[in-house]
Formats: sequence, C-alpha cells, structure tokens
Amino acid sequence: MPDAVILDLDGVLVDSEQAWDRARREVVRERGGAWRPGATEAMMGMSAPEWSRYLHEQLGVDLPPEEIDGAVVARLERRYREDLPLVDGAREAVAALAARWPLGLASSSNREIIDLVLELAGLAGHFAATVSSEEVGRGKPAPDVYLEASRRLGVAPRRCVAVEDSSNGIRSAAAAGMAVVAVPNRAFPPAEDALALAAATIGSLGELRPALLEGLGAP
Repeated sequence: MPDAVILDLDGVLVDSEQAWDRARREVVRERGGAWRPGATEAMMGMSAPEWSRYLHEQLGVDLPPEEIDGAVVARLERRYREDLPLVDGAREAVAALAARWPLGLASSSNREIIDLVLELAGLAGHFAATVSSEEVGRGKPAPDVYLEASRRLGVAPRRCVAVEDSSNGIRSAAAAGMAVVAVPNRAFPPAEDALALAAATIGSLGELRPALLEGLGAP
C-alpha cells in the first residue's frame, strides 16, 4: 500500500490546459510572435522558465522571458478569479484521499497559480506539500518535481502514488519511480507509450478513491 499520494494540478484538479493555451496565444499574437503547430503539446509539462523561454526563442515574442511569464500568469489569474474551471469531483476526490494519506501536489503551474487555485477551491488545507516545477531544476517529463514533492512529504518515491493526465506528467512520475494513476486529458490525450507506463487508467475523478490506490505497485 502507498504511504502518500501526489497529484498534478492542471488537467487533474482544474480543467486548465485550454486556459493556459489561450493566455499564451494571446501574448504571442499581441507581442509580434507567430504560433506554430505543435507548440501547445511541446509546452505541456514545461516549467515557467522553460515555456517563457520557448515563447521568446521559438515563437518570437518580443519580451524577455520573465516579462512573458508575468503577462501570461496575470491573464490566467484574472480568469480564475472570475470562473475557476474546477474539474467535477475534484473536491470529493481530494477529501477522500486526504482522509487516508498525506497528499502532495506536483505541478508545472507557477507558485502563485497553485496557491490561488487551492485557495479558491478550498483545498489548501488538504495538502501537506505543494511543489511548482519552477522551484526545481527541470520541468516534466523530468522527475524533479515529483522527487521534490516526495522529499517534502518525507516519503520515498517508490512509496508514493501519482495522479496524472498528460504524457509528460505520466513520464515524470514514472521516472521518479512512482506508481501512476492516469486520468487522460480529453482535450490533449496522452500518447499510448506514456499511458503504458501507468499502473491504472481511469475515466474520471469519480473513480479516484482509496480502494483503487491500495496495492498499486511502482513501475
């Protein structure tokens, strides 16, 4: 049985991938850049320093990366305060898991976005540790953010179960040595080779209950 559960944020607890995509596209369009096919998928899992450099260097945005980061995050914060796209069943799933295990969160979102979402959703008190990939060396698919989350929880990675929705997220958690429960993102579904790394695949957070996680083995 696992000793802790670590969840992703975007695509798992909030239906946010399209909100991030819209905010980035707006900045690219307004600041002289050009969107290219595959850019959305390329940035999924990147940390804030990584995707802001990508917008500057690959998509031609005429701002330094730190200003690109701020411009995108400001747009997202405004939209979340107006209407937080919380996934159906997120509160119930988190409460059920938190009653059984210490919870961590390992997200590619900026720290201010993580804290805002958990505050608006009323979920902050359920998490013993939260980590943004901007706080570690590399974003997903590297394992850094999951390894740091397990370190802050004081639980060995092999004793953690991760919950992920995307290709790079699944790869990140699996590379950290964790068993992964995949909840495939409907807008940007994970690749088959990434899904093959998951110990279990479910269709919605309604299925994410303690009974499912008990007994899952690491890859």
